[in-house]
Amino acid sequence: MKYGFSRVASAIPSVKVADINYNISEILLKIKEAAEKNVEAIVFPELSVTGYTCQDLFNQSSLLNETEKAVAFLLEETKSSDIISIIGLPLYVSSKLYNAAAIIQSGKILGFVSKTYLPNYGEFYEQRWFTSSQNRENEDIEYAGCKTMLYNQPVVFRTKSGMSFGVEICEDLWATIPPSTTLAQSGAEVIFNLSATDELIGKHSYLCSLIKQQSARLFCAYLYSSCGFGESTQDVVYGGNAIISENGNILSSSRRFSFMPQLVIADIDYGMLRSERQYNSTFRNIDVNKSVTYVECEPNKEWNEKTLYRMLNPTPFIPSDNNMKESCEEIFNIQVAGLAKRLIHTNSKTVILGISGGLDSTLALLVCVKTFDKLKLDKKGITGVTMPGFGTTDRTYNNAVMLMNKLNINMIEISIKDAVLQHFRDIDHNPDNHDVTYENSQARERTQILMDLANKCNGMVIGTGDMSELALGWATYNGDHMSMYGVNAGVPKTLIRYLVRYVAENEVDNETSNTLLDIIDTPISPELTPANTDGTIQQKTEDLVGPYELHDFYLYYVMRYGFTPSKIFYLATIAFADKYDKETILKWLKTFYRRFFSQQFKRSCLPDGPKVGSVSLSPRGDWRMPSDASSAVWQKECESLTI
Repeated sequence: MKYGFSRVASAIPSVKVADINYNISEILLKIKEAAEKNVEAIVFPELSVTGYTCQDLFNQSSLLNETEKAVAFLLEETKSSDIISIIGLPLYVSSKLYNAAAIIQSGKILGFVSKTYLPNYGEFYEQRWFTSSQNRENEDIEYAGCKTMLYNQPVVFRTKSGMSFGVEICEDLWATIPPSTTLAQSGAEVIFNLSATDELIGKHSYLCSLIKQQSARLFCAYLYSSCGFGESTQDVVYGGNAIISENGNILSSSRRFSFMPQLVIADIDYGMLRSERQYNSTFRNIDVNKSVTYVECEPNKEWNEKTLYRMLNPTPFIPSDNNMKESCEEIFNIQVAGLAKRLIHTNSKTVILGISGGLDSTLALLVCVKTFDKLKLDKKGITGVTMPGFGTTDRTYNNAVMLMNKLNINMIEISIKDAVLQHFRDIDHNPDNHDVTYENSQARERTQILMDLANKCNGMVIGTGDMSELALGWATYNGDHMSMYGVNAGVPKTLIRYLVRYVAENEVDNETSNTLLDIIDTPISPELTPANTDGTIQQKTEDLVGPYELHDFYLYYVMRYGFTPSKIFYLATIAFADKYDKETILKWLKTFYRRFFSQQFKRSCLPDGPKVGSVSLSPRGDWRMPSDASSAVWQKECESLTI
């Protein structure tokens, strides 16, 4: 479908054991409900037409005959619908009874897939009635008036919209090598599982973990539909588990132990799944099973959705609230470990960094302090340098000084005004002309001071710039762009606020905390042009290059999945619908691509720095791009986008 999405559903219908007409009617209701919501494919529980708990009734001809009639009725009722329905039923073929899934679309049976691994323990005594699909060839059959095929695994169904899927049944997932593993290796991006899971203490947690792990391992979406209320409770209880997982995350799930039928819907991003597989070298090098069968489905209606049945995080780099503290601790530990190794390797007990009173230098300073504490080094070996210039405001200056004093580090103040004015005279630049020369001269003067101080005290300059600035090239080449180790190189701008807030709330006294919180609330600025007449910051970065929350959103999907500009724009209009209009989103998307390509030369010669998340711009690691690559393809697509 458009943008690489597919809407899928897992259903828990009402059921009465062995009441086939009732069950097929309930299945049909859910199919129609799903079709009205533009679902492309829907899966039902194991043996959903008859009920899973029929036991020896599965050997009764009346049950099997009535099942076939009911399926014929379902085919007639759905022949004008293109939704793919996957239902469970007992299938009698060539003197054998199979626990099977029927894949139905537009009044036709696209094929049957039968269960591979049959349980034979406790109350699950399936081998008493059913035959395993192992060691069986594909077989032409006629069922419910429809000529079709009973397939052996692996069989992959491919829709005209682009989604490929496979089917396995309940116990198959618990096998040492589940059929879904082979199916995914053969191209299936979505796995449907028809199941009958009874409820036991602790079993649900294990089930969710198993499904998440399988979807993560296979870079796939996994839809699980298990029997619910209405099945026999003679010995066990079925709670009704409908679970949709994608790449290790549960997108949606049912309410267990509900007495009502349920329909769980999610939009699967199979474009993202393909990207994951493309980047994964292990997955790329797997040989496709030569015995795989591919079945083409009928076309589905065109995707034209303005909303998504999935959570779309506008800040993908930010940890969730329930693990914020743990994630911040982990990020700090990565930064600290990186810096500690560099200090030990260089036998350096001194670091130098510029402290502006802004977010980036604050985080870098906090990392230095924590590193020195962990290495049991004297914190006076940390030299923070405040370098007031033409745009420095009282607010940032005072916060910088107060923070350094409270953290008990060595502090130096060096004004850059006279040196920069002398430089302007040397190069014949008018100081009233606040152009790029005016700004970059200040940045390079500050870097020169830091580098020379580092030489003087046999120390190391710690870079403060973050990953978002590197993406946009918002750094002065050989100015703040350069250092001897960049502790923030892997941290995006939107995340830095949370890291500083974490320290403010957990690791410092009240006075230091108040300073950190005020730094968080200060507008982001390089402070390279004069302040307003009232002393407030005049040069605000986000007014010039755009909101960092938008740019970080773009950066994540460009770097992590290689999405197209049109897909990123579509996602952004949904994620930021309540905050930015489409014109604003498109404006800054164009800016992002223009700057991302044109500023690669700065990223090609970055100092070392630690990667902390799934995305990095290091030219030695995650991102290797020619500095003179053309952005024409991406810019053309941006220009073609309509509001």
